Amino acid sequence: MAGRKLLVLFGSQTGTAQDTAERIGREAKRRHFECRVEALDTCDVANLIHEPLVVFVCATTGQGDPPDNMKMFWRFLFRKNLPPRSLCQMDYAVLGLGDSSYPKFNFVAKKLHKRVLQLGGSPLLPVALGDDQHDLGPDAVIDPWLLALWDKILALYPLPAGVEIISPDVRLPPKYTLHYVAEGSSCSEGDVLQPRAVTALPSEQHPFAARMVSNERVTAESHFQDVRLIEFDVTGSGMMFSAGDIVMIQPQNNPEDVQQFCQLLRLDPDRHFVLKPSEPGTALPALLPQPCTIRHLVTHYLDISCVPRRSFFELLSSLSENELEREKLQEFSSAQGREELFSYCNRPRRTTLEALWDFPHTTCAIPAEYLLDLVPRIRPRAFSIASSQLVHPNRIQILMAVVQYKTRLSKPRRGLCSTWLASLNPQHDVRVPLWVKKGAMKFPDVADTPVIMIGPGTGVAPFRAAIEERVAQGRRGNCLFFGCRQKSKDFYCQLEWEELVTRGFLMLFTAFSRDQEEKVYVQHRIRENRKLVWELLSSRNAHVYLAG
Repeated sequence: MAGRKLLVLFGSQTGTAQDTAERIGREAKRRHFECRVEALDTCDVANLIHEPLVVFVCATTGQGDPPDNMKMFWRFLFRKNLPPRSLCQMDYAVLGLGDSSYPKFNFVAKKLHKRVLQLGGSPLLPVALGDDQHDLGPDAVIDPWLLALWDKILALYPLPAGVEIISPDVRLPPKYTLHYVAEGSSCSEGDVLQPRAVTALPSEQHPFAARMVSNERVTAESHFQDVRLIEFDVTGSGMMFSAGDIVMIQPQNNPEDVQQFCQLLRLDPDRHFVLKPSEPGTALPALLPQPCTIRHLVTHYLDISCVPRRSFFELLSSLSENELEREKLQEFSSAQGREELFSYCNRPRRTTLEALWDFPHTTCAIPAEYLLDLVPRIRPRAFSIASSQLVHPNRIQILMAVVQYKTRLSKPRRGLCSTWLASLNPQHDVRVPLWVKKGAMKFPDVADTPVIMIGPGTGVAPFRAAIEERVAQGRRGNCLFFGCRQKSKDFYCQLEWEELVTRGFLMLFTAFSRDQEEKVYVQHRIRENRKLVWELLSSRNAHVYLAG
């Protein structure tokens, strides 16, 4: 098997690219390749020149941007001083994941493919462009592309004589082994907020434990939507931010769901364990203390409320001893069962916990060491910062709609992070893990440049920060188009805006869509005030911002 090495590198924002990369890793192991799966920013880029076989799996975010965990790699790859033939020994393939409703569809994958080609790499296949907009999601492209990829790879690296591809029915070993330890081992429930090095700024690996100061509902009680203005105390964090920046919040699971999950899998929530990698070189999961309790793992790490992916059913089928359940799980994880899986999972937004309820004989027999292979980690959520550091030093505010909606399932769907945050009572000294990220919006440095901001609903959040900041700097020329349903029910920050209008710092145009028979939206107000808008743009070089 010497020389049969494959490196799978991913850039993932929401977890789909990582899930696909791990699927390729599993398929490689079934074909007896020595395979590593890593995020692009964690790989040693200088070593790429020695890699003979690499598969890149990368998402495109925002307006053609690379995901956060490949930004350093991206900057390195496009350095002008890289020798033109530096990757000439590499056979490679690029799989892109994107959304064709965006103008820069799969921009990162296309650009990466072209750049590796420029640096001398040999493409095994044309770049694959997975599309979220397809009826069957990105799998419609991924499945046939992977079949072609393995044909190419096995032609270059054939299986040794007498060696067969490991059947999908055979269970692969888990990524980590789980070892229960004595009760005396300590693990506090707050360990997700581990102490940071004094010099390190808060980050995903080291979030800051921010105290919630206030949690105020800003919509009328009679309004269908619950929207909160939440404030956190970030004193001592060292975080700096400006208007347009983002706060990332690491949520946790509902205690009732945690209890249900443990009961279903027959796990003792108070049992302590340590994890050990099954293969050398595999890093332990960040943010999981060692030792750790099952309760802590399920509360803070396992995303039991996410909609399960196809890989979940694939692994679950290999763990199942019940013939009836195994057949259904195999169908869901097959290419032929994609439509049925979409109807079962994606359309009704069924959660991982609910799916486990539907396969009780399989679920109660899941070995604990497979939990981290089966259920992805809880991803942080991004919120526009709705306050200025100049006006509210040591504070971060967010304007957050509590996500709740109905599907054909009897139980309403609830957003994990917004439901958790809304449930917290600031009087109980609650702490929330968070850190700050640069946002895509940058407001003008030139003092007399006007800004036209269009922010319907909670989209007004970054503009509240911008207006506070600009007013604190004495800047006028602030023009806001705000829209909501009813003036009496969801006119966020009404008193603040009206006071700034009185002081001459803000031009405010509102559209209350349900306050009259004919619906009125922000675009109607823009059209009505087109002369002003055009004057600001043509004569004063105004910047226009849209968020919603």
